[in-house]
Amino acid sequence: MIDVSNAPHPRLPDQLLPNLRLVFVGTAASTRSAEVGHYYAHPGNRFWRAIHEAGIVPRRYQPSEFAALLELGIGFTDLSKSGAGMDHQIEAASIDVPGFRAKIEKYRPRTIAFTSKKAASLFYGRPSSGIALGRQPRDAGLPEIFVLPSPSGAASGHWTLEPWRELAAWIAA
Repeated sequence: MIDVSNAPHPRLPDQLLPNLRLVFVGTAASTRSAEVGHYYAHPGNRFWRAIHEAGIVPRRYQPSEFAALLELGIGFTDLSKSGAGMDHQIEAASIDVPGFRAKIEKYRPRTIAFTSKKAASLFYGRPSSGIALGRQPRDAGLPEIFVLPSPSGAASGHWTLEPWRELAAWIAA
């Protein structure tokens, strides 16, 4: 376990329970999210608007309400629980794919959704360019996996709501 007590940005706690219908997985907390302790907290981040517009949640939640999504069967985690910042700022040593896999085995969510191709590429161990958005081919022993375009304002050139809508249709089925 990495000691983050002296880290400049505290990590965000996992929001996980057994058998959730969906878990969102990022690379790491943004600097803003780490500062305020809320997932997807930067004002330019599209996450909260996207999950509402896609139909994943019934109303527009605020970042400070992230824990309330557990009541809807939706959880949160990141591949790096000690890093904070943009993907390219996260130290490779802080990425814990085995730890993430252990969480998936322990909590057994129905679906996981990576909130960037970067997070998915770290999980799969292959370049982002080789990963398609949307539902991924089924992998025995894992939940259904979706890859979503990053909701970060820094990734606006690659933004589309369609994979988010595909995810909403899947979890509603």
